Amino acid sequence: MPISQKKFLHERFRSFYPVVIDLETAGFNPKTNAILEIAAITLRMDESGWLQKENTLHFHIEPFKGAIFQPEALAFNKIDPFNPLRGAVSEKKALTTIFNLVNKRIKIQNCTKGIVVAHNAIFDFNFLISAIERTQIQMNPFHTFATFDTAALSGLVLGQTVLAKACKAIGLSFDNNQAHSALYDALQTANLFCKLVNRWKKLGGWPPEKLLK
Repeated sequence: MPISQKKFLHERFRSFYPVVIDLETAGFNPKTNAILEIAAITLRMDESGWLQKENTLHFHIEPFKGAIFQPEALAFNKIDPFNPLRGAVSEKKALTTIFNLVNKRIKIQNCTKGIVVAHNAIFDFNFLISAIERTQIQMNPFHTFATFDTAALSGLVLGQTVLAKACKAIGLSFDNNQAHSALYDALQTANLFCKLVNRWKKLGGWPPEKLLK
């Protein structure tokens, strides 16, 4: 039986291609505080229309020149920005690598533009936009203002907005010892987003025609 077009990724989110992003930073000001770590996870749909993780990229980032470091932020994420063992790369190299992958997947999935998925998305999105402006990258694949915020979605569906609590509420394990790593938090956010989207489908909320019957 042919698979309904409504199950394909390009139809699911109005032609937007969701990419999970998580950042660790040296503070809360995207203009003055450095990005120290970034992880990006692309998503796909299987032949039955279930959302899954696909590709993962992760980079430690060299602080940009003149960046300000807030001690409380570094104490929270336990990152030493100047540790040579981090293997950090420039913002431009990390973003260029991520954007190349996202642009390729957008084309393959027949989507029109990427959309950032993040927990408390405005934080990560603002830092991402500031980094794009600093590096003058011209190939930004993401929508310029729309995001999918898993904190808001989890508040609606689960009554929880904290990532750890939302994961546990939906049946995912969460290791607090690994939290506040961009890679771990991105993986957990991707798992959470997939669970939320797939639960809506399982309950009959997708495709929308089911709700009208």
